[in-house]
Amino acid sequence: MSEEQEHHESFEAFIKEVVQKWGREGKKDVPAGTQSVSVVTISSEPGSGGQIIAEGISRRMGYDLFNRDIITEIANSADVGISVIESIEKERLSGVEDFIASIVNKRYLWPGVYLEHLMRVVGVIGKHGHAVIVGRGANFIIPPNERLAVRIVSPLDVRIQNIAKMFGISEEEAKKRVNMREARRKAFIRKSFNADVSDPVNYDLVINTEFLSFDTAVEIIRCALLRCSC
Repeated sequence: MSEEQEHHESFEAFIKEVVQKWGREGKKDVPAGTQSVSVVTISSEPGSGGQIIAEGISRRMGYDLFNRDIITEIANSADVGISVIESIEKERLSGVEDFIASIVNKRYLWPGVYLEHLMRVVGVIGKHGHAVIVGRGANFIIPPNERLAVRIVSPLDVRIQNIAKMFGISEEEAKKRVNMREARRKAFIRKSFNADVSDPVNYDLVINTEFLSFDTAVEIIRCALLRCSC
């Protein structure tokens, strides 16, 4: 079996597992007056530790983790997209469709087929809740009152060192990777949502990991989700 086939089967297995879990659990009813936001969106500067922090939140809170690669594959696969969408009741799905219509018509640029599907899938994940979504502009898709939007940042030199260490490459090569990825992410958000990915107004929390450990960042986000003071 080729590496590509193994990857595809692994991805399909992940989607099946999530959908089956949703089917067993259903949408959790939240008692009045209790914490109702159970979706965290993570946007990060390359090399700042966003993926590691997202994994930490997923483990700590028991949430499903959807990273940018998974979201992209779902959005690229109509069959998988439908299987995820159909796992949510129609009345909830109608809310997703209404929200997509509102952001396309009121604020954002017309997205085309891929982004429309992306918004639909991310919207469904957001409606189900108990999820950590990494990248793909998820904070611009899910309504502000239904998610905690987090931006992870760090000074450029720190991020370059992190990437160099992580991939065992020179700092010069790491700098190229950081700059290229950052430019692509900014362009995607600008083109797709007519927004600035680095504008702090687009987030509920902005965490600088230069001196804060990743574990500390996870705890800050957990406290924000639980509406506690740290």
